Amino acid sequence: MTYDLVIRGGRVITATHELTADVAIDGEKIAAIGRGLHGRRTLDADGLLVLPGAVDGHVHLNLRTAYGRTADDFYQGTVAAAFGGVTSIVDFVDPRPDQPLPEALAERRGEADGRAVIDYGLHMTLTGPMIATRPAWRDEAPLVRRAGCYSFKLYTAYPGYYLPDDALLQALEAVAAVDGLAVVHAENWPVIQTLTRRFVAAGQVEPRWHPHSRPAITEGEAVQRVLALARLTGARVLIFHISCAEASHALALARAQGQVAYGETCPHYLVLDDSAYLRPLPEALRFLCQPPIRGLDEQQALWRAVAGGDLDVISTDHCPHPDEQKQAGATDFTRTAGGISGIETRLALMHTFGVRRGLLSRSRWVELCCTAPARLFGLPGKGEILPGADADIVLFDPTRPVTLSAAGLHSAIPYSQYEGLQVTGYPVTTLSRGEVIIADGQFSGRPGRGRFCVR
Repeated sequence: MTYDLVIRGGRVITATHELTADVAIDGEKIAAIGRGLHGRRTLDADGLLVLPGAVDGHVHLNLRTAYGRTADDFYQGTVAAAFGGVTSIVDFVDPRPDQPLPEALAERRGEADGRAVIDYGLHMTLTGPMIATRPAWRDEAPLVRRAGCYSFKLYTAYPGYYLPDDALLQALEAVAAVDGLAVVHAENWPVIQTLTRRFVAAGQVEPRWHPHSRPAITEGEAVQRVLALARLTGARVLIFHISCAEASHALALARAQGQVAYGETCPHYLVLDDSAYLRPLPEALRFLCQPPIRGLDEQQALWRAVAGGDLDVISTDHCPHPDEQKQAGATDFTRTAGGISGIETRLALMHTFGVRRGLLSRSRWVELCCTAPARLFGLPGKGEILPGADADIVLFDPTRPVTLSAAGLHSAIPYSQYEGLQVTGYPVTTLSRGEVIIADGQFSGRPGRGRFCVR
């Protein structure tokens, strides 16, 4: 039999095993895995790893914030993702307090459709102001669930988003009622506000005070509280961007007691440390994010949790603020737009700092970055190399040395938090639904080829 395309002779890595084999593609799907397969076209993968396309379930493209929009729109951001071996993302719908959820979903899809170059899904955000002022949101949650928003974002921090406990309970009840997944930013906002006011009053406004204003206990306590309310309501919950041992331990304890709960961490918590906040201005401000980057002891604890299975996925929380939004905090760190850019670098960073250091097997690397995110975020056909799966495939050169720099990356921002960092191993070819969209350092896709995934 002759297939449309055969990827020949690579080392196929899945979440459970690896083998040297050919991968055949017909149309948009993987058709066969074996030896000696024949295709009308052939990609030579000798010496390369053949991975399922990575899934990043936590990105913020064209995000409207109090500081302005993030720098990457759905075109720029998904091109950068594709260069990094990412073939599916999940972004967010942020409704205005008075806006019907289906209308907000349609509006957000209008920003992405016609721009995205890879497939995408959307989380629906439920906010405190919405719950307090517009009771119709509860009747609309099943409508957006049926329209493909399987997961709902909940915040226990930030003005305009913060859910006090009574509203958090209502949101979790609604998520459970539609058999969805609650994805949660968990920090104790009232305590953080109190600590931050004290630092500002004392004139302690340099970036180095940022992690002290949001200590690990404010994250750990919030995670425990979210898990308790999720258990009360029966909601399944994924805790986003876990940055400390206290939070991962709380999650492990809940799971040991039979609760259905999951955890995510991010490359910046596994690769960077809080010495970044001691760098001179303006550089130090570029590392401000929430929760903050923590010390080396917390980083080591996170690696143990990732390797041991207490954390389930690695996403990026890609939030690329223009530098002027970062530098708004030059005289007061509390005025800085928080966020790290990472949509393009995750696979390479986790290969270098996880696989090559012996902390992760190659299969565990694929599980964390590709297979488990596809499963948890409800993306059928993604994250697997199996006959019948979408032909989202990455050819990864495990020996290629790359020095990361903003000049070589594809985000719209002119800086990178990983500037000058050396990695070994990098994606060289990306296929999305059977189409080669990255090869030889060139993008050959087109705006709008990415599809909305009904999850």
